[in-house]
Amino acid sequence: MTASVVLDPVDLHLLRLLQNDARTTYRDLAARVGVAPSTCLDRVTRLRRSGVILGHQLRLDPAKLGRGLEALLSVQVRPHRRELVGPFVERIRALPESRTVFHLTGPDDYLVHVAVADMADLQRLVLDEFTARREVARVETRLIFQQWDCGPLLPPGHAPSENR
Repeated sequence: MTASVVLDPVDLHLLRLLQNDARTTYRDLAARVGVAPSTCLDRVTRLRRSGVILGHQLRLDPAKLGRGLEALLSVQVRPHRRELVGPFVERIRALPESRTVFHLTGPDDYLVHVAVADMADLQRLVLDEFTARREVARVETRLIFQQWDCGPLLPPGHAPSENR
């Protein structure tokens, strides 16, 4: 388990702003937080080096890329042994339809978020890439009707402020 990093109010404000728009310039960030641009750059650099900021991602609309149907696949792997799960996870991560893979506790071992063209494509994916694997004992499919992003991720006890 990774130790948490101590963040002051300026760091938290920077993280809120960057999570809302990672393309915000250092000059704009500094002005909104009330520090010098060089201080802002130093703080963001420190947040990157300490592993608080993991990177920047471009979000795409799956429907506009021809993948308008999204689903969650609950997968049970049997036997659940390291020599089987490693190759399973790597194969699933390599599929162009896979968006996110979670390793879970409970009756299901994995939850896989996928984006496909249509129902026939989903059926092909489940049958050819999941249930065709010997270590996969069961796959349960749930369609995603809609999803919403939530507020910025902050340490416990630091609720986002509406007026910042």
